[in-house]
Amino acid sequence: MSFGLTIGALARQTDVKVATIRYYEEIGLMPKADRTEGGQRRYGAAERDRLAFIRHARDLGFSVEDIRGLLALQDDPSTPCDLAHELAARQVAAIERRIRQLAVLKGELTRIADSCKGGRMAADCRVIHALADHGQCAHDHAAHDRIAAEPAVPPPTRKAIVRAAKRA
Repeated sequence: MSFGLTIGALARQTDVKVATIRYYEEIGLMPKADRTEGGQRRYGAAERDRLAFIRHARDLGFSVEDIRGLLALQDDPSTPCDLAHELAARQVAAIERRIRQLAVLKGELTRIADSCKGGRMAADCRVIHALADHGQCAHDHAAHDRIAAEPAVPPPTRKAIVRAAKRA
């Protein structure tokens, strides 16, 4: 380890909460930290860089399991990057689905907001009435969310990654 960052310093440098760092250690995304004689965790540049990678992947919406697969690729640079491409393409598709869902929600909320110009008592408010009675909505946006969601495809296992590397 080239230097010894405390967990607090690591958290500040990567903008990841201390509790999240501990969680990532617990689930194996981050290696267990070296400890001082007093039991304090210490992190080096490699751990900081790994955590920054995880943070960036989370910011892009990747799941913990997808990140696990991406980290496996990063840890074994001789592995083909097909998995990375697959995971990124799947994430793009999920974002596109969410954008479509949000467009429907925006349209519905705009319609509801436009039906109420204010100046009334809450008992006569069209926004309150529409929220209280889903039947007043132009779209069944709850069903849209259920229909638009594709079944989750589990990320490849470490074994699958190794098999793919051997085929290459």
